[in-house]
Amino acid sequence: MAFESLSVKLQNVFKGLRGKGRLSENDVKAAMKEIKMALLEADVNFKVVKSFISSVSERAVGEDVLNSLTPGQTVIKIVNEELINLMGSENAEIKFLPANEITSVMMCGLQGAGKTTTAAKLAAIFKNKGKKPLLVACDVYRPAAIEQLKVNGGKVGVPVFEMGTDRKPLEIVDAAFKYAAENKLNLVIIDTAGRLQVDEAMMNELVEITERFPITNSILTVDAMTGQDAVNVSETFNEKLPLTGVILTKLDGDTRGGAALSVKAVTGLPVLYAGMGEKVEDLEPFHPDRMANRILGMGDVLSLIEKAQAAVDEEKAKEMARKFKKAEFDYNDYLEQIKQMKKMGGIKNIMGMLPGMGALKNAELDDDMFKPVVAIINSMTAEERANPKIMNPSRKRRIAKGAGVDVAEVNRLVKQVEGQKQMMKQLKGMMGGRKGKMPMMPGGFGKKGGFPF
Repeated sequence: MAFESLSVKLQNVFKGLRGKGRLSENDVKAAMKEIKMALLEADVNFKVVKSFISSVSERAVGEDVLNSLTPGQTVIKIVNEELINLMGSENAEIKFLPANEITSVMMCGLQGAGKTTTAAKLAAIFKNKGKKPLLVACDVYRPAAIEQLKVNGGKVGVPVFEMGTDRKPLEIVDAAFKYAAENKLNLVIIDTAGRLQVDEAMMNELVEITERFPITNSILTVDAMTGQDAVNVSETFNEKLPLTGVILTKLDGDTRGGAALSVKAVTGLPVLYAGMGEKVEDLEPFHPDRMANRILGMGDVLSLIEKAQAAVDEEKAKEMARKFKKAEFDYNDYLEQIKQMKKMGGIKNIMGMLPGMGALKNAELDDDMFKPVVAIINSMTAEERANPKIMNPSRKRRIAKGAGVDVAEVNRLVKQVEGQKQMMKQLKGMMGGRKGKMPMMPGGFGKKGGFPF
């Protein structure tokens, strides 16, 4: 996950600052040196690092900080605010024309940056918001790109306009706008050709499209895993094209995060979205304040709530609320929790969004730990899943054999389900029988099992 290494290093710096009752200028200088090294190792642009450290230092050695009763917390607050300024103090969004006009989005970027997949993800996002999108296949130099866009368009239920590989991109875009107007589609997303590196032919093609057609948004897709190269590519494209924003892909991978922290400062372009995985739903709006909180280990509860709202089916939520009220809980419910957690990005992603969970996030947590649990529940009969009370030794032995696990694993799951039922009863008592919803998370993490939080 992006920023893991940077996050750990910064939190270690802050841990040292929190332990001091008073801070001297030397303390601040030593901390700034460590922060500087952490940022450079995260592949943040060196000019950006220099400016950032200068801004933080100037504020951190002020009278208010050095004489503060909680100087460590004050420095963390300053770093947080400067990180937000670095990535763009406001949330940037794609510009839309009135609903009766056609809004256009031209996707550009190098080959392999995830441009075609991202185009389909954007189409899905805005379709769910009431727009009527059309995907346009303009990568005529790579037949596989056209097929990929058609497959992705089919997955998200968005039409794809293509004319094969024998027509020029300008002709295709022209025909696509006419098709959109005739079919009352008000969002045209153009997937253009990429190259392995920036070249004149590609740039000229993109420039011609922006000059000839009313392009509302020109968005650059860059691979965050390429680090400083992503920033350099952004700078080059921005010199030639009237770009309106950037989408960073592969922020879920083994990336140090430098591109996310540098691109706005270097190019002036806002980061609009962050690609956090291959699935359609793994494209998140980029919130500078939330990203800064994640980096500093403060969590991102708002994004977690939004993910939960998107992942949880309303009828299932009502059913869970009913069960909570009656303190009912079975293996079907447990399995449903695991499915919902995966929809929200998996356990590691969720840990990264919870305040103070940085250590757990960086531990060996992944969704594979739930595979034995899923196998156990799948080895139960429908009656056993719905009625935990009937579980006995012979049933446990049969289930363990079917799941390919020890009976001890089955016993652990039985205890966890019983534990959740007891927790529901206790919470129900504390709430005095009032109506309410309590999102529950499956236990079973680590060797000892149980809840990690």
